[in-house]
Amino acid sequence: MTPKPSLWTFHPWIIAMMAAVMGVCMVAVFGVIWFRLDDESRATFSWFQRLTLLVFFGVILWLLYRMGTVRVTAYEDRVEVRNVFKSYRFAWTDVKALRFNPGDPWLQLFDADGNRLGVLAVQASEGGRASAAAKQLASVARAHGAGASS
Repeated sequence: MTPKPSLWTFHPWIIAMMAAVMGVCMVAVFGVIWFRLDDESRATFSWFQRLTLLVFFGVILWLLYRMGTVRVTAYEDRVEVRNVFKSYRFAWTDVKALRFNPGDPWLQLFDADGNRLGVLAVQASEGGRASAAAKQLASVARAHGAGASS
């Protein structure tokens, strides 16, 4: 079964660039620190300490990866939102409103149950690009049966 193509996708450039730069800097800084230690100093780390450092390092890199890959994608029958910690999927009929008012940090999606979801992909830090994206998504939503307004 071939996946249906998306109608519209938006992901923030600023967050992706920031996450990539932070990830590269983190790898570089910790790599330089580790390899600048002499063999005697490195030998003082137990296997548990090394494992703890690697797990911590991995969690931070995973968080940066998730931050850099937030997005919102519209399909014929649904909208998918990928935030940092969780991804969401809503049928268009379950989307009651989309709001991105001046001063809001990011787009707000209101579902049929009255829940509010912050769509982190469309955020004020993107400026006019985010405003245009909110309007485009609202237009797609209205065209597919959602009660959306921007």
